[in-house]
Order: sequence, then C-alpha cells, then structure tokens
Amino acid sequence: MDIIQMARELGKEIQKDERYLNMQVAVQNTDKDAKLQDMIGQYNLKRMSIESEIQKPDRDQEKLQAYQQELNNLYEAIMKIPSMIAYNNAKVQMDALLRRVSAIIEQSASGADPETADYQEHSCGGECGSCSGCH
Repeated sequence: MDIIQMARELGKEIQKDERYLNMQVAVQNTDKDAKLQDMIGQYNLKRMSIESEIQKPDRDQEKLQAYQQELNNLYEAIMKIPSMIAYNNAKVQMDALLRRVSAIIEQSASGADPETADYQEHSCGGECGSCSGCH
C-alpha cells in the first residue's frame, strides 16, 4: 500500500471516530435549528451593514458603534443556543484530533520516531527573551 492509499485509509478511520460522528450530528442539528439559522442570518446582515458603513466616505461613527453593539449582542445570543454550544464542543474535540494526527505526521516526516511523536500543547508567557523560538 502506498502512502496516498494509507492516507485514504486514515481518512476512513477518522470518519468512524466518535469525534467525527459527534461533529456531523452537531452540524446537522445547527443546520435544522431555525432560531439559530435566523440569528446567523441577522448576524451576517448586520456585519454587511457595518462593512457598507465603513466604506462610506462620510461614515457615521455613532451608527457604526450601534451596529457593532448589535453585532456583539447577536454573537453572544448565538453562542448561548444549545445547538451552537454542542457544535462548538464537538468542533474543539475534532480540531484536537486533527492537530494530533497532523503533528504525528509532520514530526515523523521530520525524522521523529512515529511511535513517540505527538502533539504538544505549548504555552507562551509572552516574554521572548528566554525563548528558543516558537514551535
């Protein structure tokens, strides 16, 4: 089996993984949540209003601030909807899986032992003086 075929097999295995399956359910639930979809539509329209106002040479700063506040309020409301919360949780889990798989592949391609290569969380304190470089 060549490497490309192995990647296809890995893709099939990912699609069997509980995290992938949870993500698919979460996507379906957000797609059929009429309240959520309506709010996302409102959010997108408000964002377009902001973009339109910004492009005007005589833009109204008060109007922009009001639009931005409305956009922030919509965002907060959207993020409290149960189907969106479930989607975000599922996405975090799926993204973590993909980061780990990618890290193992990338490290192996750089010469690391595939049996021990893994994703490492890095935390940066922001002080670069003692740092040997970003990951």
